Amino acid sequence: MSDIKVRIMNMEQTRIYGLRKMSNDKTISADIRTISEKYRLILDNPDAVLPFYVLSRYYDVKSRGFELFIGGTLKNEKLEYQMIPAGKYACITIRPRLGFLWGAAVRAAKTYFYTKWLPDSKYEALNLEYEYHTEKSMGRHPSVDIMFAVRKIQ
Repeated sequence: MSDIKVRIMNMEQTRIYGLRKMSNDKTISADIRTISEKYRLILDNPDAVLPFYVLSRYYDVKSRGFELFIGGTLKNEKLEYQMIPAGKYACITIRPRLGFLWGAAVRAAKTYFYTKWLPDSKYEALNLEYEYHTEKSMGRHPSVDIMFAVRKIQ
């Protein structure tokens, strides 16, 4: 875990188009797969998928449920839109040891962020996070940025 680096970035507001679904900690992997497939079918152009966002927000600790939104920047009348607000984001870049082990790498990064980095930082989480997939997500040495909305503690 000590090799995980967190950097604070100022991000501009971004409008993304995609599909949403209520999800939870148990069904997230299947939900991401299902929504991603529907999204790609709607776009009908696999080359146009990047950049690709996997956004979750409104996490409820008690039910372990949250809203999941998957999409990209291409506008399409069959998709709804979601605004990613401007502001400060804590960014962790993950590089899974094996390209197909994204889930484990994402879980490890999120666990580190919430249990190690955040409690010792001068920030609080704003209950919005997303994976940002670009061309860097492809190829022999893929990487993905995980963005956590944060604000400085007053």
